[in-house]
Amino acid sequence: MVGILREANRADIAEMHRVRVAVRENRLTSSTITEEHYVPAIEATGRGWVIEVDGTVVAFAIGNGNTGNIWALFVHPEHEHCGYGRRLHNVMVSWLSSRGLTKLWLSTTPNTRAEHFYKAAGWRFKRNLPTGEAMYEIQVPKAP
Repeated sequence: MVGILREANRADIAEMHRVRVAVRENRLTSSTITEEHYVPAIEATGRGWVIEVDGTVVAFAIGNGNTGNIWALFVHPEHEHCGYGRRLHNVMVSWLSSRGLTKLWLSTTPNTRAEHFYKAAGWRFKRNLPTGEAMYEIQVPKAP
């Protein structure tokens, strides 16, 4: 089924968080990120997008328009391999580029499907962070 891609809003936060805690890799192991953290991420410092299927959020992404950080990109396990991650990635990178950002970055757990996803999309490993996560960067052209 083709999901509907649209910009996220405050009313989506509970569903976005439901997707976030359902993933099999890069799992939240504590309450470090709560629903309250999403509000500034989609309203002040960045923007978010969701994929909806039958009115339910099944995937989402959030990018920080100030720093170029990919704050989140998650797909519910029941909706993996539908191309939703790639669609979200592309719209987020395009938006960040339109903000004048040319170097984007993210961190992810090493040896995961997420790491392979980003490598396939052109992201380059930079270094291991003190948290144990791997940091990646990508250069993107500034949007016209």
